[in-house]
Amino acid sequence: MKRPGEDVTVVAGDSDFAVGDVRFSFLVINHDARPVERSRARVWLAGSQSGRPFQSATARLEPIGPPGAGEAAFGGVGRIYVVQLRIHRPGRYWLVAEPIGAKIQALGTLDVKARSDSVAVGAKAPASATPTLASTHGAVSQLTTRVPPDRDLLRYSIASSLAAHKPFVVTFATPRFCTSRTCGPVVDVVDRVRRKFAARGVRFIHVEVFKQNRPALGYNRWMRQWGLQSEPWTFLVGRDGRIEAKFEGSVSAAELEAAIRQLLS
Repeated sequence: MKRPGEDVTVVAGDSDFAVGDVRFSFLVINHDARPVERSRARVWLAGSQSGRPFQSATARLEPIGPPGAGEAAFGGVGRIYVVQLRIHRPGRYWLVAEPIGAKIQALGTLDVKARSDSVAVGAKAPASATPTLASTHGAVSQLTTRVPPDRDLLRYSIASSLAAHKPFVVTFATPRFCTSRTCGPVVDVVDRVRRKFAARGVRFIHVEVFKQNRPALGYNRWMRQWGLQSEPWTFLVGRDGRIEAKFEGSVSAAELEAAIRQLLS
């Protein structure tokens, strides 16, 4: 933080962290309320605000939504930094991020738990009987708030995909009501990636997050079954029904495609 340049606070894109591999997404916003966007950012991690860093990594700037398409998130932000960290013990950690080529440093904290609130990577996916076009007799308005409707993401349920031993991607998102405005772009990403991998036997599912698609009624039972306290969330599940990867908040097409390719390799 003593390096030359402006000092700001990291704007975190996720918050559910557990011991092990940690994916952290964030923004760096300058004093003019503008995002600082460089292709890479240096990241240092320490056990206290005044402690020496015990880990360093490089964050990559990833697009929010499909490349060249989709809407921006809240405030018109179109890209977000993503860094992969490895944390061995629960506790509070301090992070400094510096976009390469910009004189600005951003300070933030990560509260890492022994177990995540959301279903953990490696755990069995809950057999949620999520609704489909068939189960609702084509009542699309009950299934999605996206306009136009994402019909190709509404054909399969989580439970039937698990029973059929099919690998699948499921995104819990509400394009109409998402406060961060990343839900719509995430659904767009999942639909784009579907076009590349559906022919290889991977299913793609979109699940809305609120009861009757009404925010005043709170999160629905499928959100509770998966331990989700925010949205959007995207999970990759293997043929064995175990979680292979998960993404809180925004996920780029490149990140999701890489995870699927690793699963299918």
